Amino acid sequence: MADGSAPVHTNETAPDLSAPLNLGLITDADYRLMIESITDYAIFFLDPSGIVLSWNPGARQLQGYEPHEVIGRHFSIFYPPELLKKNWPQHELEVAAKTGRFEEEGWRLRKDGLRFWSSVVITRLTGPDGKLRGFSKITRDLSGRQKQDELLRASEERFRLIVDGVKDYAIFMLDPGGYIVSWNTGAKANKGYEANEIIGKHFSVFYPPEVAATGFPDTELRVAREVGRFEDEGWRVRKDGSRFWASVIITALFDETGRHRGFAKVTRDLTERRRISTLEDEGRRITTFLAMLGHELRNPLTPISNAVAIMERLGPAADAATLARMSSIIGRQLKQITRLVDDLLDVGRITNGKIHLESKPVKLSDVIDESLEVVKPSADARRHALVFDGTGHEPWITGDRARMIQVVCNLLSNAIKFTPEGGRIEVALREVGGSAEISVRDNGPGIAPPSLPHIFTLFAQGEQEISRPQGGLGLGLTLVQQLVTLHGGEVSAFSKGTPGDGAEFVIRLPRAAAPLEKKKADAAETRKMVLVVDDNLDAAETMCLLVQSLGYATRTASDGPSALEAIKVEQPDLVLLDIGLPGFSGVEVAQRVRREVAHPPPLVAVTGYGQASDRDASMAAGFYAHLTKPVDAQHLEGLLLRLLGRPELPAAIPAPRS
Repeated sequence: MADGSAPVHTNETAPDLSAPLNLGLITDADYRLMIESITDYAIFFLDPSGIVLSWNPGARQLQGYEPHEVIGRHFSIFYPPELLKKNWPQHELEVAAKTGRFEEEGWRLRKDGLRFWSSVVITRLTGPDGKLRGFSKITRDLSGRQKQDELLRASEERFRLIVDGVKDYAIFMLDPGGYIVSWNTGAKANKGYEANEIIGKHFSVFYPPEVAATGFPDTELRVAREVGRFEDEGWRVRKDGSRFWASVIITALFDETGRHRGFAKVTRDLTERRRISTLEDEGRRITTFLAMLGHELRNPLTPISNAVAIMERLGPAADAATLARMSSIIGRQLKQITRLVDDLLDVGRITNGKIHLESKPVKLSDVIDESLEVVKPSADARRHALVFDGTGHEPWITGDRARMIQVVCNLLSNAIKFTPEGGRIEVALREVGGSAEISVRDNGPGIAPPSLPHIFTLFAQGEQEISRPQGGLGLGLTLVQQLVTLHGGEVSAFSKGTPGDGAEFVIRLPRAAAPLEKKKADAAETRKMVLVVDDNLDAAETMCLLVQSLGYATRTASDGPSALEAIKVEQPDLVLLDIGLPGFSGVEVAQRVRREVAHPPPLVAVTGYGQASDRDASMAAGFYAHLTKPVDAQHLEGLLLRLLGRPELPAAIPAPRS
């Protein structure tokens, strides 16, 4: 029709419902029938001012009004008082009139005054002339869904309160990449971070740097995602940098579709429990140690006591042979007691950080040769074969020669003690990359696999019979490990625990360059040579002239690197060394000389600083003496005489400076 309305059909022209639907035949009656048939939605019309003009069964069922009770009334009767105060119904109509549509969810009222949560859509209706004809309003009751939403929100709130209320556990969420997205009170208490400081950061911030560098945090997440869960105990780091022993559980989270949504991480501080457990373990080990100590001391004390009793009983009648035999027994047993006491003292010094290690070039082949010589009598007594394979390898390290001999002797003594008579003990020396490697291998009973991880623990020993035929306090391997560690190396133990296959201990130490050997004196130059190191050229020159006048040869250097090089190449008999030098200081020169030169010359500090603390610093760095500028000539002459002796040639006459 011209006005655009649907054509009107009478009963005589009603369409055949069995025929395909022809949209052009739908009548106003069809639309009315459709709306009247809908009971889940309230569908009604409003005039431009909001007066209700129609009312379908769905509206009657949803809002409780009969048509005659509501048609002609303003639709604001469906709104609760708080929305009426805001003039909300008029606002809805204004928005719909302006934009064509208004949509929201909110509280509405039924006839009996009960509230329901509704979804509301108001649509603007315009006539052919474009003028506002009114509005359609569709309302749906969402109270059931709202109730479920509220229950869900309440459940989530209760869960949040439970999680936030837990203070003994750090409970937080990670996204799939491991970034923190939530933070509870326990996490703040355990780790020290406020939520705004940590949310958004990667959880690897809680791991010690050496652990994080290995990629272990990512491994935890990968395992958790693959198997659903990852559990671990280890060191973690708080905000202030302090470490704590943590029990960690990471659980992968997936939604109902199987999509990975992230991880839940629960961390508990077990530092105190671990400390108590450690103390209990140490208490048990100390109790065992005291029992072993009593056993080990009684063993040598028994023959000493017997020997003394024999000598007392015989008195003056004792013959020389008997006295010599008793004296020999007492001497051997005293050595055993001395060795036990020395081991105890060494462990105490190392544990308290009071052990002093020299830092000099050490040739490892010489260390092994001397160690083999020390243990050879013990090996011969048990008919062991000692074999050393160091062909083609002459590595050097920087360290303490006596302590390295102690390390190798301890390993050899262990092998000799635990290997049945007639065994074979092999020592090998190799160069592996930048490391020197010493291995000691035997063909004894080996070490049981369960004992292997604890073999270096203080007072620990492998399983022994009650008679303890091998004896010992379990200190040897602890000393080995600690001394090797102090040298910057590591020691490892390998064994299958099979009799005859024995055990192997491998020491790895950082290699150092071989030092220059002391040059033989040149027949043409028999005077002692003094190296003068000073960055002030006039001071260096005048000091050289003074030293030459006293009968000694001189060389000069003007900075730290050239001084070190001159000491290595020129091999002076004494060095007068300024402290404040370019390149690196005289103190560092002294420290490097002690490490890198096989036979370092005496170093004498020559400096403008002369306070007691300056002298103490020089002595600590390894200087023989500390001279304050300007140097007293007589004092210098006396010092050179003490250290170098009288010059063999007459004093040189310095040439005039040109």
